Amino acid sequence: MNRPELDWDDFRVFLAIARCGTLSEASRRLGLSQPTMGRRLQALEKALAHALFQRTADGYVLTSEGQSMLSSVEEMEEHAIAVERRLAGESELEGMVRISTTEWFGAHMLAPVLAGLRGDYPGLVIELISETRLVSLARREADLGFRFREFEEPDIVQLRVLDMAFGAYASKAYLERHGVPGDGSGHTLVTMDTGFGSLADVGWLGQRLPRAIVGLRANSRDIQARLCAAGAGIAVLPRPVGDAAAYGLVLLDLGDAPPGRTVWAGYHKDLKRSPRVRAVLDGTLRRLRDAS
Repeated sequence: MNRPELDWDDFRVFLAIARCGTLSEASRRLGLSQPTMGRRLQALEKALAHALFQRTADGYVLTSEGQSMLSSVEEMEEHAIAVERRLAGESELEGMVRISTTEWFGAHMLAPVLAGLRGDYPGLVIELISETRLVSLARREADLGFRFREFEEPDIVQLRVLDMAFGAYASKAYLERHGVPGDGSGHTLVTMDTGFGSLADVGWLGQRLPRAIVGLRANSRDIQARLCAAGAGIAVLPRPVGDAAAYGLVLLDLGDAPPGRTVWAGYHKDLKRSPRVRAVLDGTLRRLRDAS
């Protein structure tokens, strides 16, 4: 009796579920519905005649059979992605270029740049992905990445883009109520959440205002800015965010400026000769550096 043919798309479903642990998160990552994900997984398990996952109350856990085939399927994925990258590298200035970055950098720095760049290349579709997690360029989750740390994935070409200045901010109304910060007595801080507590600006703010209390935390710089604009307290923000007219914040002098961050751009080496990736990268870098 012949087994059903194996479909690479079913293996993609297997990898997504193995990495995400839940059908809902895996379906979101692949852009498929949960019923479709479930059907494809069942088709793969039937074709292989093995159960690949144990269904639990907390999600999907690899069985021993699923675990044993994981590395082989990841190798298949690497070969498939290499083919995609080479084809992308030979294409003209048409098609999609996906860019990954943080929310605030995408909104305040890349959005105006890409709006102008898109006018130069009407055949391109530029997709901007903003996530707090580090998107994998090696697995082709994006073509270009802009980060505030160096890339550690293998085979990634990276460039130093610019140094981003930060500042301490509060609203005018807040300062009228609470006065000059001094050592921080009677003041409230708005900081990054505990997952980002190791960032240099978090420690700097605590050192400059040691008697202030942390009243609010958020993992979004724009949310921090909105909290400050509403009179919640003092926050360290990237200058493009803090200086945005929409927030109406006041830049504070606390003795010296908060530590800045270096912006890095990266792409997989297989895309080095891609005309569309090269055009988007070069145009973006030129505009960012001209604006800084």
